Amino acid sequence: MARVLYLGGLGRSGTTLVERLLGELPSVCALGELVHLWQRDVRDDERCGCGARFSGCSFWKRVGERAFGGWGNVDVDRVHALRDAVERTRHIPRLAAGQMPMTEVREYASYYARVYAAAAEISGARVVVDSSKHSALAHVLRWADDLDLRVVHVVRDARGVAYSWTKTVSRPETDGTEEMTRYSPGRSALLWNAHNAAFGLLARRGVAVRRIQYEEFLTDPRAALIRLADFAGLTLTPADLAFLRPEYADLSVGHSAAGNPMRFTVGRLQLRRDDAWVRALPPAQRRLVGAVCGPMLRAYGYPLNPAEVSQEA
Repeated sequence: MARVLYLGGLGRSGTTLVERLLGELPSVCALGELVHLWQRDVRDDERCGCGARFSGCSFWKRVGERAFGGWGNVDVDRVHALRDAVERTRHIPRLAAGQMPMTEVREYASYYARVYAAAAEISGARVVVDSSKHSALAHVLRWADDLDLRVVHVVRDARGVAYSWTKTVSRPETDGTEEMTRYSPGRSALLWNAHNAAFGLLARRGVAVRRIQYEEFLTDPRAALIRLADFAGLTLTPADLAFLRPEYADLSVGHSAAGNPMRFTVGRLQLRRDDAWVRALPPAQRRLVGAVCGPMLRAYGYPLNPAEVSQEA
C-alpha cells in the first residue's frame, strides 16, 4: 500500500517550497502536481523538474512502464472524462457523503494510486509526495482502495495569496511561451475560502489532515520538517537535515512532474517569508480580500490589521 503525503490548499500558498524540502529527506519521493500529469506531461511532453522532456526522463519512463506498461497505454481522454465527472469543487459535498458514482470515483483514483505505487517502488521511497493541491482530488483519493493517504493542508494569509495570483509568472517548461494562471483578488478570495473549507471537511470525514501555515513554516523550517516527517511516519536524524540551514536550503535535482517554477531550482534556495503584499496590494483590494476571508483568517489566527503582519515578519 503506497503511503501518500498529499499537499493541499490554494495555489500560491507555499506548497512547492514545502514539497521541495520534503523531497530532500531520505525515503521521500516528491512527484510534483500529479493532477496535471496526464495533459502537461503524458500528452504535451513538457519538462520534468530535472530539465528533461517528460518522455526523455528515465525516472518517469520507468514509472510509466511499472504502472501501465508504458505511458502510451494510458487513455488520457478517459482520465479527462473521469476528472470532469467526479473531480470538481462543486462535487465535494457529494464526494464527502459518498453520493457520487463510486465506480467512476474509484477508477479515477486508481490512475493516481498506480503512479504512486510505481514511483515508490522505482525510487525505493517509503513516502511519495503529491503537491496537486486540489481539494476535490483529495476527496477522490479518500476512496482509493490501496492508499495510505495523509494530507498536509498548507494555509497562507489570503491577502498574500491574492497578491501572488495577480503577478505575471512565465512557465519555464514551455520555454517562456506560456504564463501561469492569474486571478483577480476577489476571485482568489472566494477560492481561498472554498478550498480551505474543503480540507476542513476532509478532516471531519476521518482522513488524517495536518494543517500548517506558510508563515510559521518559514519561521523554523527545520522544526516544521521534523513534525511533517513524524506525521508521515518517518524518523529523521540530524544528518537527514544537513541540507537545511535557518536561512537557506541546498536542493538537489528532482523529478517534479508539474507545478511552480521553483521545481526547477537546484542549489541554494533562500528561505524567507514573502510579505510583499503588505506594501504592494492596493488598500481597496486588501480590504476586499480581508472582508471576504475575514472569518477564516481569524479562525486560522491571522491578524486582520496589516500593520500587525509587518511586526510579525
